[in-house]
Amino acid sequence: MENDAATLYCSNELCQAANPLTHKFCQRCSTPLPKRYLWAAGDGLLVGSPGEILADRYLVISKSVVLDTKPGLIPQAPELDNLQNIRAYLRLIPYRLHVPQVYGVVCVADGRSQKEILLLEKPPLLADHTATQVQLCSQLTTAWRDATSMRQLNWLWQIAHLWQPLKTEGVVSSLLDPHLQRVEGPLVRLLDLRSDSDTAVDLSQLGEFWRQLLSQAKPAIAEFLNQISSLLIQGEINSPEVLIAILDRGLADLGRSQTPTIKIITKTDTGPSRQRNEDACYPPSGTMVSKPPQATALAIVCDGIGGHEGGNVASNLAIETIQQQVQQLTKVPYDHLEPSLLLADLESAVAVANDKISQRNDGEHRQGRQRMGTTLVMALPIAQDMYITHVGDSRAYWITQHGCYQVTLDDDVASREVRLGYAIYREAVTQGGAGSLVQALGMSASNSLHPTSQRFILDEDAIFLLTSDGLSDFDRVEEYWETEILPVLAGEDNLGNVANKLVEIANTKNGHDNVTIALVHHQVKYFEPEVSLKAVMPDSLPVKVANPASIVKTTLSEDNPKQKTKVIPETKPATNSQLPLHLVVGFLFVAAAVSVLYLIMRLRLPSNTIPVLSPSVTLQPTASKPPQERSLANLAPGWVIKTNQETPLSNQETLPSGSFLRVIQKKPNPQSDSGGPSVHMLLCSSEGTLTPANANKPPTPALQIAEKKVWMELSQLKRFQVTVLQAGDSSPCDTIPQSQK
Repeated sequence: MENDAATLYCSNELCQAANPLTHKFCQRCSTPLPKRYLWAAGDGLLVGSPGEILADRYLVISKSVVLDTKPGLIPQAPELDNLQNIRAYLRLIPYRLHVPQVYGVVCVADGRSQKEILLLEKPPLLADHTATQVQLCSQLTTAWRDATSMRQLNWLWQIAHLWQPLKTEGVVSSLLDPHLQRVEGPLVRLLDLRSDSDTAVDLSQLGEFWRQLLSQAKPAIAEFLNQISSLLIQGEINSPEVLIAILDRGLADLGRSQTPTIKIITKTDTGPSRQRNEDACYPPSGTMVSKPPQATALAIVCDGIGGHEGGNVASNLAIETIQQQVQQLTKVPYDHLEPSLLLADLESAVAVANDKISQRNDGEHRQGRQRMGTTLVMALPIAQDMYITHVGDSRAYWITQHGCYQVTLDDDVASREVRLGYAIYREAVTQGGAGSLVQALGMSASNSLHPTSQRFILDEDAIFLLTSDGLSDFDRVEEYWETEILPVLAGEDNLGNVANKLVEIANTKNGHDNVTIALVHHQVKYFEPEVSLKAVMPDSLPVKVANPASIVKTTLSEDNPKQKTKVIPETKPATNSQLPLHLVVGFLFVAAAVSVLYLIMRLRLPSNTIPVLSPSVTLQPTASKPPQERSLANLAPGWVIKTNQETPLSNQETLPSGSFLRVIQKKPNPQSDSGGPSVHMLLCSSEGTLTPANANKPPTPALQIAEKKVWMELSQLKRFQVTVLQAGDSSPCDTIPQSQK
């Protein structure tokens, strides 16, 4: 007799019919039936016997795996008091390709009491068609020997990128546990997170772990891995940035043995319920692009916001501007491209588009909801890399033979709540205003915009789907990727047909909005190289987040779209010791040369360049004015604020306690609710990490946050515990030069 254990309830709230587990579609309403397998986190945890039902919905499949038989219902969320225990999972949501997210909790009997078991989403599992037989994906150490050299290095590269964010959250030891490290095709995925012990975890332990992989490393990278492991153990590689730079060079060398073929097609449609199409795409709708023969492949999807002939103007302006900017970036030969700088350049290109739309808004005197804007998601394939940049809630999905992965995180209120550690995602999306965007192009100046750029190493055939929310709403991509998109990878369908089918699904299953999609099919041919790689320590690291004491920060402009960070030597302070005459003459000669160079640079640098040429100049009160009281009300340029508690900024970023900010400017803010002034500040240093407004962004390490400009209303600042330091007081801001504008 069939029991509840063999029943899966339809997620359509108007249906909720019971179906056999083997069905893919509801037998009553034909809605796809999601099979949500969950991992019960905990050492040696046994949630129940196979076939048992927990909390009237979770079917126990194996020791630590359950299936949600009622996926249409909101899962039970952890108690507020327990959110601190899962904070690492929440804050690491930008890395959810590798780190599982919290689905909910289930209470099970533990003697006479109830125990909350944490359920994690999308564990790395292989399931059969019956939905009752599953197995974990292989451990990295087990799958290692059968992987190509490119994939082996790709796995190590992903671990290197995870090191700092996991270390920041106190769970980096998870990357040293072979049982937790699973691989799902090209992806490294963790079963769950383990808190670090009191003993410090450092990169030398990663070197010891990687050394165990040497015996089964492919010949092309065996010596390379041996050298890296030794350098890690000896402490020569002392930061994840250095490790990533070395791995990048190895991947670039291996990339010469890989031949990619790219095909792109786009499609946009007004939809059944809209009068005008405010979306836009590049290449133009219906166009098929192939690389080769074309030298560059680029796909962009924009979803306009604003109405009244505003959204379509913004989306088309963004497409035009970014396409021109990226065209300039890709003129550089691949061998000369630095990945971290290209990521920064892509974000700068987005900033240029943002400012063009914002200036258009200002020129037309648009305010508030009248301002036009647009979301953006774009894909730029170069060699073995795929670069994805996005702002807003238009999405990118990565489809392989192993699964469908959403690689962008919506810039909306729900995602921000998770990223700040306030709620789990499935609870956050049910709150009012959860889907409201926290940023889009054109709504404000680019200094308050936080685009997200990511890079993926492709070592097998894959499809990237870029889409506006006309298709992605209501999980339509998750429901139909396997039946509609996956056949392309098997050679059973073509991109043109799939594009048409996806638009039809958007119009018939959703139908509430315009729909725009781009499909990027990346095919790979790889052969093992005969030459062994050698690890080379980088002479210097690419400057992505720059040292504010030694650089000039620039952005892309129409006149010079390839302009990059300029490095200027620091000037050393003079000493009181008497110098020999020949050194004095030499010093004067150098000083004259520096002055000439400074004048030349002032003439040649664009207006948006901020030269940093000398140590900080301390501002002192003039003799004619009495010293001002140390209070927030008397803040003046050069004064410093130290935060004594977590302090939210006006743009929803959160500064940790112990942050130092130097006042740049205090000016009236007529748009303030209180009518008070706003304070513009330069973030000099922090004892913790900076939590960004954009939930896709990782927490910024303390060493990388200097010279970030922030502002907030004075009335808001007064609500938090801060210490005011007058100009001349010693602080970490003394090492940050005063900007010369």
